[in-house]
Amino acid sequence: MTEAPGPRPAGYPVGRDVPPFYVLDVLQAAQAMEASGRPVLHLEVGQPSTSAPRTAIDAAARVVATERLGYTTANGIAPLRDRIARYYADQHGVDLDPRRIVLTAGASGGFVLAFLAAFPAGGRVAVTEPGYPCYRNTLLAFERVPVGIAVDAATRFQPTPQVLDAAGPLDGLVVASPSNPTGTALRADELQALVAWGADRGVRLVADEIYHGISYGPPPPTALSFSDDVIVLNSFSKYFSMTGWRLGWMVLPPELVEVVDRLAGNLYICPAVVSQHAALAAFDATEELDGHVRRYARNRDIVLEGLAEAGIDEVSPADGAFYVYARTSHLADDSAALCAAWLDELAVAVTPGIDFDPVRGAEYVRFSFSGATEDVREAMDRIRVWLAERPHGLRA
Repeated sequence: MTEAPGPRPAGYPVGRDVPPFYVLDVLQAAQAMEASGRPVLHLEVGQPSTSAPRTAIDAAARVVATERLGYTTANGIAPLRDRIARYYADQHGVDLDPRRIVLTAGASGGFVLAFLAAFPAGGRVAVTEPGYPCYRNTLLAFERVPVGIAVDAATRFQPTPQVLDAAGPLDGLVVASPSNPTGTALRADELQALVAWGADRGVRLVADEIYHGISYGPPPPTALSFSDDVIVLNSFSKYFSMTGWRLGWMVLPPELVEVVDRLAGNLYICPAVVSQHAALAAFDATEELDGHVRRYARNRDIVLEGLAEAGIDEVSPADGAFYVYARTSHLADDSAALCAAWLDELAVAVTPGIDFDPVRGAEYVRFSFSGATEDVREAMDRIRVWLAERPHGLRA
């Protein structure tokens, strides 16, 4: 278990303590290489390589041509909130009051609102290690205390009540299913156990469900199936392939709706209006979007097979999302150095695990397989050949 530093001196700008998002450094280095004329195979950034669905693009064009596009209410347009509520009924059998839904400036904006509304300054919030770094960094920025919970292959990189009991008193818990960077998903009984654990101890659960829709087995359940007291975050960035449109949503417990509405109005006024109208139309693009998921499934098989053939055989199960988290400690002491070597020598960009785990991340690399299948296959071929020539990696 790791915990953030204690209180800062009076007057200290807390933003100075927020670490970088290292994957963006990798992307910057890869783009600099491309600017010099050398193409790069991108397996570092966790975003679809496809554009928004055609229905969304057409809807955006129509609304730009015909509407004034002034502010909406802070929680977003009613037709989209109604449609999201219908999504939960169709996908999960959950009867959801649309008034509990808030449209946000990406899921990232939703996490800001959730952390401010649900947890006190100094509140202790559990986050997994490995886990998405912006949970930890956003909590730090707003003077909440991220409590790192070490998870590994023994629990499929997910928290358990037993592991959480060792963390001491907590105000909150962030769970992600499917998760970034491991792609592992919680089964219904596992998620229900975490919800019950939090309810018994007064620990607010925040469920990151932004990779729902991208799974390679049974669809993962929503935390809303087990409680109205959880906070659920989702996004149009991943399954809906709309990362740059910066639109997400949150589902709130009834007692937090008014609090979040006030916060959202002050911090953001409202989410991007064009994106809201486009997102409403995106729900009609299931055939196109499911085609992307079929491509991710092919890419997943290529990565898992390619890594196994290269001798990288300690990998996360990758139940969903578009990531494989792989142990590379037999190849290098520092995965950042290994990633730099692959970028320099192979023009293959991948992300070192230090982004996701400040303690053990140097032993891991994350592969994103959201790109074109031919690029993913070529990247695996290059890494396989490199390791055939250098079976001990940087330890040779």
